[in-house]
Amino acid sequence: MIPTFDVAAELAPLLADLDASPLVAEIIVADGGSRDATLAVALTGARVVQAPRGRGTQLAAGAAAATSDWLLFLHADCRPAEGWEDAVRAFVTVSDAAGHAGYFALAFDDTTQAARRLERLVAWRCRVLALPYGDQGLLISRALYDAVGGYAAIPLMEDVDIVRRLGRHRLKPIGATIRTSAKRYRRDGYRRRALRNLCCLTLYFLGVKPARIARLYE
Repeated sequence: MIPTFDVAAELAPLLADLDASPLVAEIIVADGGSRDATLAVALTGARVVQAPRGRGTQLAAGAAAATSDWLLFLHADCRPAEGWEDAVRAFVTVSDAAGHAGYFALAFDDTTQAARRLERLVAWRCRVLALPYGDQGLLISRALYDAVGGYAAIPLMEDVDIVRRLGRHRLKPIGATIRTSAKRYRRDGYRRRALRNLCCLTLYFLGVKPARIARLYE
């Protein structure tokens, strides 16, 4: 399940990886009105559903269209690293698998020390605060997804919202890494973008509506 908006260049390699995997029964792209070649790229290997722009809304629409017993939500600029299929297979075959949701460890496609520091911070956030973000993927059974109410139709903070409803006891690392684009961090600066993300998270926990946070984020 991949939410998209003007991500043609990023989407193509991810679709190629997923299409080549025997684990993947269906690929669904939930597009929020792309103006570039995203739809053309998506139609080469995925089923496309349209939804109003906003990750929560798009993810909810994609999940509603899915027919599989397990759902894997990924961002278009992320690619699971080598060994991910074995890790996912092991995750879903344990006896209580359907009662847990999994997330990947995060790595950036950047060789700088700033990237390594942020990776360590993300690992700490997951371990101590139980707050994996959407760019770490979410692997979840259909039964558990439906039980917690799925993704909320909100434009931002949809990832924090669903993992809070899942709770620490139902979140587990998958045991594999996902590599994500550092393009936005290189553009905005690691420190500045990380602080902006922290501000958004703080506002959310203070009760500010996600739609308002999204306007500030943009």
